[in-house]
Amino acid sequence: MNLIDIIESAELKLKQLLEDYFIATYNNLALSSHGIDHHRRVWQYSRELLPLFADKKVAILNNLPSKLIIASYLHDIGMSVETGIRHGKYSKDLCINFLTKNNLPIDNYQDVLEAIEHHDRKKYSTRKSGNNILTILSLADDLDAFGFIGIYRYLEIYLVRGITTENIGNMIIVNAKQRFDNLLNTFTANDELVQKHERRYRILNNFFDEYNNMIPSYQFGSVTPSGYCGVVEMLVHRLKNKSDLIEFCRQMVKKNNDQIIIWFFNSLAVELS
Repeated sequence: MNLIDIIESAELKLKQLLEDYFIATYNNLALSSHGIDHHRRVWQYSRELLPLFADKKVAILNNLPSKLIIASYLHDIGMSVETGIRHGKYSKDLCINFLTKNNLPIDNYQDVLEAIEHHDRKKYSTRKSGNNILTILSLADDLDAFGFIGIYRYLEIYLVRGITTENIGNMIIVNAKQRFDNLLNTFTANDELVQKHERRYRILNNFFDEYNNMIPSYQFGSVTPSGYCGVVEMLVHRLKNKSDLIEFCRQMVKKNNDQIIIWFFNSLAVELS
């Protein structure tokens, strides 16, 4: 069997089990930006990266596809318990529970458990080398932080963590640059891959550049939210009412006259669908 066949075999064996376990375990209302759809996308990015990154024979011999799909689907499941820096530890514990329930020997998945626990540490140079699951999972997770989805995901998690609207733009720009630099450093010779995701990175970076420019003169809580700050204000409102995100995007387009708000929520809805 070739690597693609092994990936598809891993999906056939594990994907539905993982989705059922995630949906039964995760409280999606707690943090929808890190719900099942995020994990589905991370698995798709992992599928994209695996043939490029790993030696195909090594990947097959070490069962990387089966391990990677588990890591992709469970790396943020602990967010429903803890949204801070300890969520990786809770995700690891819930992964151990999944392995136990499905009679998968925990000793065979130590690299998966390490990857899940440490995937969100963005000081890449300080990481232990040699864990391919951690490297690929972290890259795939980084890729879901770009584009319009990335803007929404960053805003939700940072707002939940108590970051102020004054500071949030700069903090996101710094963190996203670390993620993009990691992509560049890992795939320097793959121009097609880098260019594809650089476009998505620029969407996010440009959004928060414009947001930062607007912040000094913007009044939050106004009757008519507008511009890039208005987008953030709308997403702050959504955090309070926990409405369905696609429906929320439709309502924002329908109810607003501001072109930036309409553009953003139209674009987010397209990416989500």
